[in-house]
Amino acid sequence: MQSVCHCCDWIQHHYGHLSSEYLSLLDQMGGDITEQDAPVFFPTSLYRHIDDAGFEDQVRFRNETIYQITKLFDGNMKSVTWDKKKRDDFLNILERQFENLKSCVSPAKKPERRLKRYFKELNRKVLRKMNYSAQAWELIRKETKRHLQRLDIFKAN
Repeated sequence: MQSVCHCCDWIQHHYGHLSSEYLSLLDQMGGDITEQDAPVFFPTSLYRHIDDAGFEDQVRFRNETIYQITKLFDGNMKSVTWDKKKRDDFLNILERQFENLKSCVSPAKKPERRLKRYFKELNRKVLRKMNYSAQAWELIRKETKRHLQRLDIFKAN
């Protein structure tokens, strides 16, 4: 585990740049973001709870969220019509962000269960129930954008 100072420095100087990159790629890899709502409620209360948490808990939460997003994108993507290079670049930057954040937190602490449960529900009620359709992936892209934008809000605080 890296020192808190190193992690603060990395988050302050690199996290925002990578975040801007992957949010831009997320927008560019497909068409307009869908207006349809996902059948799983966004975990707003969980984010409010994390807003008041300590630095390491926030880093762990950010890291777990990015990890869960990368797991979602590891599904059957045959129906997706997104730009493959931009999608791959998006996932590579997310992976880089995850690896850097992972080095900042103790592996001894367990990730937030409610967050894992939320992403499991998203996978079940959107991807699997909608048979990994293009429409399902567009909902996942929309929810992913919401999460990544929300992570930036508490990064700024």
